[in-house]
Amino acid sequence: MWFEQLNGFTLFMLAFVVIGLPVILGVGGEMFRRWLTHKERMAQVLTEATAERAAQYAAQTERLEARVRVLERIATDRGADVAAQIEQLRDDRLN
Repeated sequence: MWFEQLNGFTLFMLAFVVIGLPVILGVGGEMFRRWLTHKERMAQVLTEATAERAAQYAAQTERLEARVRVLERIATDRGADVAAQIEQLRDDRLN
């Protein structure tokens, strides 16, 4: 018979290919899927944090632009009491 001609190493390699290799590939595939899921979660968390930071920066920019508009109006309005308006801005900022 054909299997009588097989030596120990050949039987070992045959068993490895038939049994060991599918097990190793199955475990490796599962590890890869878990790693990929982890990376996707990390990317999602990073995206959410970045979006939150961008919203904070946008709100801060809007507040600064509003203050600059007020300062521009004060600087270009010659008939206004500049000191009183600056004090009003300080009071608004503290509140």
